[in-house]
Amino acid sequence: MRNKIIFFSLFLALVVPTYGQRSLVDKLASMKQDEMKHAVEYLASQELGGRYPGTHGDTLASEFIVGQLRDLKLKPVFKGKKNKGFFHDFTYGKGEKRTTHNIIAVLPGKDKKLRNEYIVVGSHYDHLGMGGEKSGSRRPDTLGVHPGADDNASGDAVVLQLAKHFKKVGSPRSIIFAFFGAEEQGLVGSKFFLEWMKKEDGQRINLPAHKDGIVAMVNLDMVGRMRGNSLSVSGTGTSSAFKAIVTDVAEHTNLNIACIPDGYGPSDQASFVAQDIPVLFLTTGGHMEYHTPADVPSTLNYDGMQQALEFSQELIARLAAVPTAPDYINVPSTQSMKHAKFKVTLGLMPDVMGASNKLGLRADIVVAGKPAHNAGIRSGDIIQEIDGKPVKDINEYMERLAELKAGTTIPVKVLRDEEIIVFQVNLTPPVR
Repeated sequence: MRNKIIFFSLFLALVVPTYGQRSLVDKLASMKQDEMKHAVEYLASQELGGRYPGTHGDTLASEFIVGQLRDLKLKPVFKGKKNKGFFHDFTYGKGEKRTTHNIIAVLPGKDKKLRNEYIVVGSHYDHLGMGGEKSGSRRPDTLGVHPGADDNASGDAVVLQLAKHFKKVGSPRSIIFAFFGAEEQGLVGSKFFLEWMKKEDGQRINLPAHKDGIVAMVNLDMVGRMRGNSLSVSGTGTSSAFKAIVTDVAEHTNLNIACIPDGYGPSDQASFVAQDIPVLFLTTGGHMEYHTPADVPSTLNYDGMQQALEFSQELIARLAAVPTAPDYINVPSTQSMKHAKFKVTLGLMPDVMGASNKLGLRADIVVAGKPAHNAGIRSGDIIQEIDGKPVKDINEYMERLAELKAGTTIPVKVLRDEEIIVFQVNLTPPVR
């Protein structure tokens, strides 16, 4: 009996964290959240004016990020003082030219066999400035600072924490930490980065000699509004290894993950998948404050950002350690290709993350004044049928939309709480 007691006591000591240990873990997590909150509050402050490329706010944002990278003693990508080390400057625009930059830092790998293979961990740091017509604002008639707390100060804050983490623990493969400029203007910064990587540049150091040295890209864009422990990961089909890694990490970190096979979509990972580089795109999805002046730091879920950080840390660590570089699989887009066929819009943002466990597709956001809202459909309703045909996921939802015609009225069956309701929706063409 005495031996059993001793054995059980040793077992508890080994597998059950003490109060002090738990307190230390909680304290470290709290410190990381405080640092992420500080980064978001600065990048999304009124002082930075919405971080429009080429503006004073854009400069302040980039200097803040570079200051963090310098403090971590990460490697710059340029030698000499001319290019200021971490800044990759570029000019874009057909009419009015604007000059801005990507911010690039490198953590050299520790493994002799893997250090010449690179993983890009990226986010974009620009936003819409003051908004206005043709800016991408969802309130184009309202001039005012579009802070971009979730889009994408949230991603920047997480990537800075990832840089801090991997600087401390190291990585078998080399990691490029990239903060892209002018993403909102059409993924301009990430496209320039990849074109630059195709060319010889004697000033370039600490990077692969060619873009083919990049074996994977992980992009974080809008990771600040987690709901129900849910995270969307696109690109899980762009390499044969990815889905198993993602689902295993999700189980380990207790997250509900929606895997989307293709790597396309309106963020910087699309530039990489277009160059046959396997990608993973992490996001917590859209919300009503997206691309409006209301996307402010107080609306973010910092506990959720901590969860996204922990998931990303383990995911990147796995990618950095796999013995063989991830292969690339060309996965046709299930979204952008079908979007061109749409002749109608319901005026809602579907839940691409599969956060609901009910049969059907949940309407995350139903926009006021649009057909679904006018018919009586509300945010949170779960769409089960459109025009008499079943809807079980985002792909079937888009297939149904592609079949519809403007000017017609069709039934849409939804589940609201435990009640089945059928609404008659008058369809209108999408606004181009």
